[in-house]
Amino acid sequence: MSTTPSSALHRPTLADFEDAAATLEGVISHTPVDESQHLSDLLGVPVHLKLENLQRTGSFKIRGATYRLSRLTPEERDRGVVAASAGNHAQGVALAAKALGIPATIFMPLGVPVPKLLATRGYGADVVLEGATVETPLRLAAEFAERTGAVFIHPFDHPDVIAGQGTLGLELMDEVPGLDTIVLGIGGGGLIAGVAAAAKARAAAEGRSIRIIGVQAENSAAYPPSLTAGHPLDVATLPTIADGIAVARPGDLPFEIIRDLVDEVVTVTEDDIARALLVLLERAKQVVEPAGAVGVAAILAGKVAATGPTVTVLSGGNIDPLLLQRVVAHGLAASGRYMTLRIPLPDRPGQLARVSDLLAIAGANVIEVLHTRHGQGLQISEVILQLSVETRGEEHRAHVISVLEEAGFAPTVVVD
Repeated sequence: MSTTPSSALHRPTLADFEDAAATLEGVISHTPVDESQHLSDLLGVPVHLKLENLQRTGSFKIRGATYRLSRLTPEERDRGVVAASAGNHAQGVALAAKALGIPATIFMPLGVPVPKLLATRGYGADVVLEGATVETPLRLAAEFAERTGAVFIHPFDHPDVIAGQGTLGLELMDEVPGLDTIVLGIGGGGLIAGVAAAAKARAAAEGRSIRIIGVQAENSAAYPPSLTAGHPLDVATLPTIADGIAVARPGDLPFEIIRDLVDEVVTVTEDDIARALLVLLERAKQVVEPAGAVGVAAILAGKVAATGPTVTVLSGGNIDPLLLQRVVAHGLAASGRYMTLRIPLPDRPGQLARVSDLLAIAGANVIEVLHTRHGQGLQISEVILQLSVETRGEEHRAHVISVLEEAGFAPTVVVD
């Protein structure tokens, strides 16, 4: 349910984006744009990465939060602000409130990544943890605003927030000559709505066109069915590693803008996202949170077609190190570079050595070994050998399995 009054649903204009850019000058960082040779070779056109993971607070959210708070009246500032977020919006509001001397209360879900929680508290906000998903903090924040008079700062469904996020679109138009396509992740839609409106307004003023492609996590994709229906829908979502864009319902104003200005919305799987994070670590040397990598995931998955210079925005870098560890392992498996095998063996000497020899012949590097006589379905004369091995890709992975099978073993791949 949107908390934005209908009277506030006016679309930001090019003048609004330019005013926001002037307001944010000296507050935000003008983050670098790096060309990715790997993605350029894959897509067949120059592909650039906009490194908003290096932005202050680690994401683009500081743009919209700062501009929204800067436009509050003195009386509204005295009442304080309240927000709800899984992390990045929380940090943006907390830092903007600290800079402007505004009291801030932030509601966050219980499972929020620890780095995002600690950073939000570190910026001086009063943090309240409640609920399994961001929907509960959103409800509690709205109730807090009603009870106390604090100004609710919506993460995406407000013109000033969209105007602030849209300053990124102006930067991209200035930084990438001949920019043809922008690829962006979508949660509630504030970022892509702002970037689409700003970039297309600037392109129109220059007498040319630009394409905007949105990307959602397949497990939490409210926009495709909403766009088909013609209005925002509440959709059932599944858990996704891209928690920063896990939103069950599009924002009202972002939806209107996206419906009219975004050329295409595609989805990516959890494996696609994990693979993208691994590519960004290895090829671009960038630490990115899953929600910030969905544009790269879409390119790697063949979901993006472009005819000229393309930018994808790495929208955030606030990833829990423990999640990063798990995602890297998952990305290696999804890329065919890591697998865990279970192999039933006769319980007699020499079998482990025989398997080891075969793996060495196949060129697989053994990382971990578990050898046990305990397990469901085992015969008294059997043991289970579980091996984690490093491989060089899908073809090599298939070769390793084939070598074991030709020697009379029956390996099965353990799915994480």
